[in-house]
Amino acid sequence: MVRGQERVDAILTAALDLVAERGYPALTVDAVAERAKASKATIYRRWRGKAELIKAALDAYDADHNAAIEDTGTLRGDLIAVLEALRAKSSERFTAIVGGLAAAMRHDAELAAALREHIENEELSPFHDALVRAIERGDLPADTDAELIHDVAEAMIQRQLLIGAGFDDHFIGRLVDDVLLVLLYRKEQS
Repeated sequence: MVRGQERVDAILTAALDLVAERGYPALTVDAVAERAKASKATIYRRWRGKAELIKAALDAYDADHNAAIEDTGTLRGDLIAVLEALRAKSSERFTAIVGGLAAAMRHDAELAAALREHIENEELSPFHDALVRAIERGDLPADTDAELIHDVAEAMIQRQLLIGAGFDDHFIGRLVDDVLLVLLYRKEQS
């Protein structure tokens, strides 16, 4: 019998897998429990419902992916590493999950609140650690607008994926050199 963190990981993975396969509206705690080989009681002891469960699953998924992003020792290198990690993360499965949740949150206030809380958690931004390191090295000022960097990069990535233009090395280089670094250093040039 699987217990502890292994059980939690199995439940969170099952929840995301089921959202990718069936969509959020069809997700049930029964299905998650069956897939994870856990009891519904185990799930409800930890999470009040499926919106809270999905938020926890996304939190864990993002934290795991962010922890694997390389520290290159330079701001530009770190930004490229973040974008390369995001490219690797942008699988068909992940885009199905995000797209399905974005559609579902329009009709589910509880899910919308949970996803807003997930998105607003600055520490889950893939750019967070890279920007904190740059501030600590003195490469950026302490008042750097990390949220703006995340929002701009995410919008540009979503556009690329939406129009099928490719999330290749050329795009990453342009996004880093022509947009993100310009935004990050704009105060110094004033």
